[in-house]
Order: sequence, then structure tokens, then C-alpha cells
Amino acid sequence: MFHVKYQPLRLIAQSSLSGMCLKLMFSRPVAFAQIWKLWFSSHSLVGNKNIILMGPPGAGKTTVGRIVGQKLDCPVIDIDDDVLETTWNMSVSEKLQDVGNEQFLEEEGKALLKFSASGSVISLTGSNPMHAAGMQHVKQNGIVVYLDVPTAVIMSRLKSMKVDRIVGQGPGTSLKDILQFRKQFYKRWYDVRVLCGGDVAAEIVAEKVLDAVKRYQNSELETYISTRSSSFGRSTHKDTHKYFSDVVIEGLAPDGGLFVPERGLPKFTAEEWQSLIEATYAERAQVVLERCIHPADIPASKLQEIIGIAYGENFSCSKIAPVRHLTGNQFLLELFHGPTASFKDFALQMMPHMFAYCIPRSCNYLVLVATSGDTGSAVLDGFSRLHDIDKQRIAVMSFFPEDGVSPIQKSQMIGCQKENAWSIGVKSDFDFCQTAIKQIFTNSDYTGFLTVEYGTALAAANSINWARLLPQVVYHASAYLDLVQQGIIAFGSPVDVCIPTGNFGNILAALYAKIMGIPIRKCICASNQNNVLTDFIQTGSYDLRGRKLVPTSSPAVDILKSSNLERYLHLIADGDGELVTQLYSQLENQGHFQLRKDLLEKLQQDLVAGWCSEDDCLAAIHSVYSTTGYILDTHTAVAKVVADRLQDRTCPIIISSTAHYSKFAPAILRALRIAEIKQNPLSQLHLLSSYSPLPPVHWGLLETLKKNANEHHQVCAADLSVLMSQIETLIQNHFMKVF
Repeated sequence: MFHVKYQPLRLIAQSSLSGMCLKLMFSRPVAFAQIWKLWFSSHSLVGNKNIILMGPPGAGKTTVGRIVGQKLDCPVIDIDDDVLETTWNMSVSEKLQDVGNEQFLEEEGKALLKFSASGSVISLTGSNPMHAAGMQHVKQNGIVVYLDVPTAVIMSRLKSMKVDRIVGQGPGTSLKDILQFRKQFYKRWYDVRVLCGGDVAAEIVAEKVLDAVKRYQNSELETYISTRSSSFGRSTHKDTHKYFSDVVIEGLAPDGGLFVPERGLPKFTAEEWQSLIEATYAERAQVVLERCIHPADIPASKLQEIIGIAYGENFSCSKIAPVRHLTGNQFLLELFHGPTASFKDFALQMMPHMFAYCIPRSCNYLVLVATSGDTGSAVLDGFSRLHDIDKQRIAVMSFFPEDGVSPIQKSQMIGCQKENAWSIGVKSDFDFCQTAIKQIFTNSDYTGFLTVEYGTALAAANSINWARLLPQVVYHASAYLDLVQQGIIAFGSPVDVCIPTGNFGNILAALYAKIMGIPIRKCICASNQNNVLTDFIQTGSYDLRGRKLVPTSSPAVDILKSSNLERYLHLIADGDGELVTQLYSQLENQGHFQLRKDLLEKLQQDLVAGWCSEDDCLAAIHSVYSTTGYILDTHTAVAKVVADRLQDRTCPIIISSTAHYSKFAPAILRALRIAEIKQNPLSQLHLLSSYSPLPPVHWGLLETLKKNANEHHQVCAADLSVLMSQIETLIQNHFMKVF
């Protein structure tokens, strides 16, 4: 057996690099390499594990490995030079010529199986990951770091090295094809990924490797706090720290606030974003979410599995979130190709699988959600797609305003009911439903009773849940990258985004994408006649006094209390949870609050706002259809009207098309000036289909209505005690039967 002998590093686990750096900053300047040597001399890489560098030929594994080894003052092993050629007593090229491609991979794998080392930096060959047994062996004692370099960059490097063939490349197979083929093996084995652009120096890549390993080893650095935490969220007690898996399960913070990352969101460099220009939507999602979710909560391999399920065959468009040119400098981000025809599918095809992975196996969970229309069907569909064993211990209950959603939305929610998913109509509006759920979550006597009596805990699936927001960041970033990929803009050029906004989650995700490095200039908040957000953004006054909710044809933005605004206020207040608590206490008790002048100025650097009347909304639908043949849904029409008024036409503007027009057929038919509108939702869709519209009537919605035309649902009064009774009855009927 090949074994590297050396004096092991003296390592002590569970300390903080940030603490050491802080002491060093106040004592004397210390070079980056010295900091790393000091840290690794007293911190564990989970025992004496290796740092294993993996990637395609030309990724720079050997060069980067030497730099990392030098920084850590530890042995460096190059599998090509130090293992294969030593074992075979011949060069790698000679061995390949001697045995051929297939036998070479087997011989290479056998050599890897005989190899053993600890506390070293190991540079794999580009083909090592193609031998499963060999990789399983080496991975047992190491952290695998994937140097992810764009294929075009690799091909350029190999060309400059005069390499035109690599291991596994048979006759008739191009170099590009074999590099793409190999990616599936790299994705299978890595623990952490390092994005490497075309012109990034090896020294910088080495620092990224060390940062990635440090992050992998220290999940305690990525904690979450409530927007209402005191002392700017800095807790002195370890027990109060929440991790990603905690916030997915808990949804709402115990003090009534919303969870946010204590240290903010990760930043991407321009080079890192540019490395994703040619990536698929799923690949972009993987990279972005890996940076936001610590592998201790969801490992990269599990995250890849979840993303594959979420953005697979259940989306009707292979691009998942395509960007379509509308007119002039306006582009539509189509977010309705999922199974329930709205942007909510992007999070709710993923979040249930994250939730099922994170929860303990010893408890049942009932997920509660309030919906103004689109969330209901999306959450019911998402949780109904869980594996059967997970559906036995996870159920979902959606509350919606009985008379506050479109007929097709209601039919869709009723049709999406499954054995673990139910819809409850409430004789009130969305604000009541949302407030009631918050009150239920903060009622410790009631939640404690459910846990003790039925072994069931409550969880939330509204956009108050952090796992609902993160996937939305991806499509805003992806839309920008698509414009770059299409040659509309160069990377770094600004864009504006215009988003129909009710609960503030979608537009907050765009603001988060901006923080993470996407060059978004302004976020335009588009409201309908329930324009409390427009007034707030323009004046700083959030005033609900005397306001009544006005039902409109764009019900998803028929909201007066925008929950996710709290997260944004916490952000611009630099984490001042005491201020956020004060503002929301005043809103709850007095019906209004006024933002300080300095905070309003910060807000207006990010946001502008406008609103749209019902008549203008319908007129926009008619106008766009008349000139382009394209049908906007009512929410997208609201955004289109506001974008026309507020854009300055100096840069492209991306309008979020948040739902398919099929969900709002009566309003669309009125807008198109069709005189006779039948009451049956299925008949309305068939009528729309007869116009050969662009895009076509939504396939998933049509199928749901066909299959579930005679389904029924429960309706209850707008009374908190009645809702709590409904919850208890559902728990008894579902979980008690299962067990």
C-alpha cells in the first residue's frame, strides 16, 4: 500500500478562526498564510483528514495544491506524479498508450485503492472521479474540493498546453463532449465547490479553497437570528443560535419576528457570476444555494438531488425560468412554467423536500400556510409530491379567503388536495388568514398541547419561511445571466426589475440577488389599488388606518400587511432588531409607523414604486395582446403599467411574469373584450385556447381542472378558535390514522 508518512498536524477542534483573526488584527499585521498556518495548527479538519482537490484536466489542481500545502505547511501529493507513475514505473501517457482508455481507468482506480494518506493536500487526476470504488476509498479520509472551471476556459487552457485528447475520449467524441460528460462524476463526489473563472490567479483560487474548507468545518459561523432580536442580534448564548435546518422547520421566530442570516448573505465576485453564464438553471440554482445553505444542514449531494426533483419534468419549459423579449427595452421573466402555473412553484417544488430532510424522524409535522391564491395550490402540490414515507409524517393545511381568489385559483386549490394536503376556505381576507397563522404559531399553550397530545409540531410554508425566499433569489440572478448570455447586455451593465408586489417576498429576493452581486439598479414595486406599499416607499409612512382591502383581478397582491417587508427593514437598519420590534409593535397597536428619514433615503436608493388601477390593468392586457399576440396575466399587467410609467429607458427592465394568465380567465376574457363569459372554469380555459394565444393555455392547470371537477373543500368562519379546531381535527384524522 502506498502511504505518505509525516508528522501529523496537532489539531484541536471547535474553535473560531474569526476570534483568532480578531486578536491578530489588534496585535500586529499578520500575513494571510500565517493566519492559516496558525489556525490549522490548532484546529481540526475533522481529525487528520486530507484536502482533496478534484476537477477536470487544466483546472489547476496541481498548482493550487502546492500553494495550499505551502500555506498550511503540510505534505502535498499529486496522484499523477507521486502515486500513478511511482506505482507503474512509467509515465501516465505511456500507461494510457499501453492499456487503452477503459483499462487505464481500471488500473488508475486500483492504484487509488492502494493509496493512503492523512493530513495532506491531494491533487487528483481529472479521471479519478470516474472510478467509484477508488473515489469512495479516498473520500473516506478527506474533504473533496471541486475546482469548478467553465468548460470553455478548460478547452482554452488545454489548447494552450497542446492537449487535444484526454482519458476516456473515444473516436468521434469531441473534447467538449467528454468534458461535459465528466461533470456528472465530479458532481457526485465533492463536499465543497470553488468557482474558478478564466483569469483568476492560482493564489486566489488557493485562498478560496482554504475559505471553503474553513466554512465546511465551521457550521457555527452560519447562524440565523430574528428580525426582532435585541442588541443587533448578537447573542451571547449558544443555545439561541439557529441553523438553516432549524429555521426551515420553525418558520417563524419565537418572538414573532422573521429569521435572517446573522452575518448576511454570501457575495459572489463578477468572475464567479460570469462562470455561470453558460450554466443551466439547475446548475445555477445548485451553485447559489450551496453558498447559502451550509453542507452540515444539507450536503451538496442531497441538495443536487432535491434540485433535480424540483426542476425536472414537472416544469413544462426546459429553461425553467426563460426570459422573453416583450417590446423595446422590456423583457419578461416567465415564472409560470411549473405545475401550478405561478412563481410560487420555484420555492414550493423544492422547500417540501428540504423540510422532509431537515426534520427529526421522531415527530409528525403539520405545515400551515395562508394564501391569497397562488401559494395554496403550489404548497399543496409540492408537499403531495413527497415520498410516501414522508407523507405519513408531514401534512399541509392551506387557508385562503373563500371569496378573495379567482374561481380558477379556487378550483385549482381544491383539485390539488391529496391524502396529506387540504384546503380550507375562510370567510375573510388574506390579511386575516396570515395574521391568524402568526397568532397560532406564537400561542405556546396551543402548540405545546398539540405536541404533547398528538406528537405533532406546527411549521410554516408561507414566504415568512426562509426556505421559501432562497430559491427565488436564483431566478432573479438567472434572468440577468440570460440577458448576458443572449448578448443583450455585457456583464456589469445594470438592469431594473419590476415586480408585482403584495407580501414583499419576490421583490426582496431581487434585492438579495443585488446584494449577492447581480447588477440590479432599481427594484420597481408594482401595486394594484391596495397600494399601501407604494405610499410607504414614496413617503416612509406605513399607514393602515382607515384602509380596507379592495378585491381586484390581481388577488396575489391584494395584501395590506406585507410580511417580508420586515426583513428588508431589518436589513437597511443594519440589524437593529429593537427598532424593528418598535415599528411593528406600533403597527400592531396603532395601525401605522413612520420610517426615519435616514432609513427612508436608504430605502429609496433601492426601491421605487407605483400602482395600477383595474381599468389600466385590463387595458394593458388588451394592448399587449393587440400589438404582440402575447397575453399577460393580471399581475404581470400591473407590473407592465407601472414599468411603463417609471422606467427611464436607459437600461433593460425585467418584468416578473408571476403567474399564467389561465388562472385569471374571466379577467383576461374581459380584457380581450369577449362578450359571453361562461361561469365554468374549464369552459373558460377552452374558450381561451380557441384564440391560439401566446403562450398556450397552461397544461398543468387544464389537467388539474379536468381531473378534479367535482372535488369539495371545507369552509370556516373568520374566528381564530375555529381555525384551531380545524387544525386539531385534521391532526386526529391524518396522523392518528397513520399511526
